[in-house]
Amino acid sequence: MARYKVTLEYEGTRYSGWQMQKNARTVQGDINVALETVLKSRNFEFYGSGRTDSGVHALAQVAHLEASTMLAPQILRMKVNDELPADINILRIDKAHKDFHARYDAVSRQYLYQISRRRSAFGKRFVWWIKDELDIDVMRSAADIFKGRRDYRSFTADDPEEKSTTTNIDLFSVEEAGSLILVRVRGSHFLWKMVRQMVGVLAEVGRGKMSLGAIHEFFEDKSGIPATLTAPPSGLFLERVMYKGDAVKQDTEPMLRVL
Repeated sequence: MARYKVTLEYEGTRYSGWQMQKNARTVQGDINVALETVLKSRNFEFYGSGRTDSGVHALAQVAHLEASTMLAPQILRMKVNDELPADINILRIDKAHKDFHARYDAVSRQYLYQISRRRSAFGKRFVWWIKDELDIDVMRSAADIFKGRRDYRSFTADDPEEKSTTTNIDLFSVEEAGSLILVRVRGSHFLWKMVRQMVGVLAEVGRGKMSLGAIHEFFEDKSGIPATLTAPPSGLFLERVMYKGDAVKQDTEPMLRVL
């Protein structure tokens, strides 16, 4: 059995998230079917760096594959892609150390969220269109509050009694690209719906309907308000998963152009 690092992209619109589920179509499920066909066996392990929710996309999700095959990585990639639907694509398959684990070896993850400030005939599956005028400067000030090591129990649907809700955020930027507002966030790990709730709060501040002080209060006491402001999944992309030795790059480009 050999171990491989698999880098892939997908449009999550048609899927009930990444992780295998009974009676639901998932990205991992479709890839498993393709792998079974190519490998002619179910004796393999395919494990992602983390879950993405229903409707969320990925520009560079990472998984590890442990399998027995005589196929070279580039041939394996082409054969698996031939079996996959058009909205899932394997970008790379590289040989990895036998102990490489896509989830546990990851040191940080980076997400991109795209907000559109105008109605668009294109890319509706990849943005959150907000009709209200948004104050970019105050959104940037709000983003700064989230940086650092903090308890995000107010920004997740996870049960704080079941797992740690403390996360370190080292990047939270708000940039403009045409009619798009690009929100990028990078951290050690993320909780269920955490990024979408952070973006929802950011948008509410940008609308002028929430003060910066309210965000500080969310970190002092658990609040259910961020959950009511959860941004839709359409604008969210898992942009990058980083491992020890990877260069940290500050992206400024959108996934889609809306002028």
